[in-house]
This record gives sequence, C-alpha cells and structure tokens, in this order.
Amino acid sequence: MNDINVLLEPVHALLTQVGAFMPRLLIALGVLVVGWLFAKAFRFSVVKTLRLLNFNVLTERAGVDAFLQQGGTEKDTTDVVGWIAYAVALLVSLIIAFNSLGLTQVTDLLSKLLLFVPKVLVALLIAVFGSYFARFVGTTVQAYCRAAAISDGELLGRLVRYAILTFVLLLAIDHLDISGGLIQQTFLILLAGFVFAAALAFGLGARDHAKAILDRWFPRDPTGGKQ
Repeated sequence: MNDINVLLEPVHALLTQVGAFMPRLLIALGVLVVGWLFAKAFRFSVVKTLRLLNFNVLTERAGVDAFLQQGGTEKDTTDVVGWIAYAVALLVSLIIAFNSLGLTQVTDLLSKLLLFVPKVLVALLIAVFGSYFARFVGTTVQAYCRAAAISDGELLGRLVRYAILTFVLLLAIDHLDISGGLIQQTFLILLAGFVFAAALAFGLGARDHAKAILDRWFPRDPTGGKQ
C-alpha cells in the first residue's frame, strides 16, 4: 500500500499543478481573444480617423505612398500606421496574457518591443511631414527660379529637396536610436566623400561648364555697369 502511494504521489502532484494552471491558461486565452478583437477595432478606428483628417492626402503629396508602392505593396502610409496601432494593441494583450501565466521573461521581452513601437511610429511621422516639407520647398525654389529667369531651376529645386529629405531621414533614424549612431555616421561619411569627389571632378574637369552655368545664373552686365 505504501508503494502504491509512493507511485501515485507524483501523479497527484502533477494533476494538482495542471488543475491550478488550467484556469490561468483559460484566462490568458480569453485575454488574447478579446485583445485580438480590440486590436482589429482599434486599427479600423485609427485608419478611419486618419482618412477623415486627410492624412492619406498628405502622404500622397509627400511621395511616401509612391515609395511604398514601388516596394511592391498596395498599402498606403495610413494603412501602415493602422497596422502599427494594431501591433501595439496586440502586444498589450500578449503582455497581459503571459503575465497571467507567470512567464516574466517573455513579458519583459514583449515590454521592450512595445516601447520600441512608438519610436517607429514617430519616425514614420517625421519622414512623412519632412518629405512633404522637402517637396514644398523644392517646388518653391523651382517656381522662384522660373520667375527670376534662372536656368537650371529644376536642378536646384531637386537638390534642395533631396538635401532636406536626407536631413529628415537622418532625424528619423536618429529617433529610432539603433546602432548607437553608426548608421548616421556612416551615411555622413559617405555623403561627405561623395560631395568632395563630385566637387573635385567638377572643378578639375568641368571648369568651362561651370563657367557657362554661372554665366546663365548670374549674367554679366554687357555695359560693364556704365551708364
């Protein structure tokens, strides 16, 4: 009889642990189902609100939607923001579910990921508004050059636009705080090298062309300033 009790004691302990774990598992599954439904509703409300605020018009004019579509997706930036909101709501439900199960290591990992998602959202907003501002300034420069009868106005507008866009992208990457600034430093080094090489090549091999461009932009007075 004692031998039977010794054999049944581990089984009894296992069944006791399973019985204590099952309610927590059911609660966790319920939290996941409710969280999934809430995440879908939250994504729908975010996308609907952004479209009512004409956020999709802003991203289309900024050129961000065209960039996404060139990558092979049919989603626009508003849909991307909606999916980010969906991910945030789903991560919150996962954290609550795993916390109820006592899986603290998984909860800590998901918490770190949850703290990173808003940085991605802010970086995306910086890229959207910065792209719109860059296009606006570039268009303004082109219009001014046309009004002032300055040749190569389109080229100047594009240079200004791409310069502002580069600065905006660096701000967005810096906000993500990844690689300890390595990406920004590497990009700046490559950009400086490209500018130096282009200036050197332009100065040595295209002096006549540079003189012609300057003469078009700033024509000399044929009378030499005499009345």
